[in-house]
Amino acid sequence: MYLRDTIAAVSTPPGNGGIGIVRVSGDKAAAIGDSVFKPMNDGGLLSHRFYFGSICDPKTGATVDEAMAVLMRAPRSYTREDVLELHCHGGWLVLEKALSLILCCGARLADPGEFTRRAFLNGRIDLVQAEAVMDIIGSKTEAALQLAHKQREGLLSRRIEKVRGLILHALALVEAYIDFPEDGLGEADLDTIRKYVDEALSDIGELLDSYDEGLILREGISVLIIGKPNVGKSSLLNRLLNENRAIVTHIPGTTRDIIEEAVNFNGLAVRLLDTAGIRHTEDLVEQEGISRALEKIPLADLVLFVFDASKTFSQEDQLILDALSGRKFIAVLNKSDLPRELLFPPECRFDVQAHISANSGVGVDALKQSVCSCFLHSSNIDRREFIAISRARHRDALLSADRMLRRFSASLGDCNLELLAIDLRDTLEAVGSVTGQTTTDDVLDNIFSSFCIGK
Repeated sequence: MYLRDTIAAVSTPPGNGGIGIVRVSGDKAAAIGDSVFKPMNDGGLLSHRFYFGSICDPKTGATVDEAMAVLMRAPRSYTREDVLELHCHGGWLVLEKALSLILCCGARLADPGEFTRRAFLNGRIDLVQAEAVMDIIGSKTEAALQLAHKQREGLLSRRIEKVRGLILHALALVEAYIDFPEDGLGEADLDTIRKYVDEALSDIGELLDSYDEGLILREGISVLIIGKPNVGKSSLLNRLLNENRAIVTHIPGTTRDIIEEAVNFNGLAVRLLDTAGIRHTEDLVEQEGISRALEKIPLADLVLFVFDASKTFSQEDQLILDALSGRKFIAVLNKSDLPRELLFPPECRFDVQAHISANSGVGVDALKQSVCSCFLHSSNIDRREFIAISRARHRDALLSADRMLRRFSASLGDCNLELLAIDLRDTLEAVGSVTGQTTTDDVLDNIFSSFCIGK
């Protein structure tokens, strides 16, 4: 529920820093600013100007901190309400004391995401743009950041609004013939309605096709490195990270637990997991590491199956190959700088092979590109016009709209017009839920509860 009261919170991350910001939004923002902030020059705070001064306890006059203050009068603010920001030194105690003074002056502590929720409810942004704010904050790569910025700027929302417009045109024609049945629905009218519906279906299909790529750009992928002992798994991890993260020795079984690190592959966020070498062993600790490695296989988006190209194919290799049945993997032939002894059985067919030397780095860049190519169309990443949906909520709503539009199209001409109109209205509701035009409070609560307090 939207309460028209005044809220406040610390909007910068916890911890020590050069600057910390306390944000206030609501009708009392200006009065609170006059109470707790004393500018160096006498006078009140004019809108959209920074002032240097002191945060003071209005009861005792004691100074809490030197600060900068800016008041942004509605509607020219993030929430379209009066907004006050105090830019203090970034210490936890200073910020807590400043916030405490503000709360004593009539504000309440904001709920998670409440500033952005007010921006949505006041019409400054729609729901896609609100979600994009969090995606910008959480972006791990340049490509993810670009996608989030496009959504925040409203490019995806405009695509959604175009679809709504087409459905509205179709619905207007259907309802016109419901209201004036004597006019009849002719062949030309049916063709016009189909044209609107087909174009809407085409646009929805393009957006649905973009989901896998959009989700991967936003969330990244997990890549599991697996193989028998001493094939160079840890050396490959270190080479991909450009640091000596994993211990590398000639002793088999050095890695016994999962080593997990994040890295950027040409704009794709990747979570790398190095595992214990798969082999038959009596060592209980190593057995546990092998068990954990095998358990990770079905959870990984992609597996790098590392072979030692200077050694022959072994039973351990076959054991791993059996465990990878039905999984997406790349066969990585390491130690390609040594004479090759590895020959695969005739029944082995690998969709993707990579020949590398983890020791020298030869072939590693090509391997990174192969990983990206398994998930992304590289031409799309760099295209400025590339727009994608990136959340399951968007996909589910558009799938519902697609299903109802197809049902409408199949029944057009053979079904009662009132029933057809219901399908179009339900489609409008599904499409409108993406941008928040027809979203329930429960859905809004779920979305904004994932935001941090102060955002």
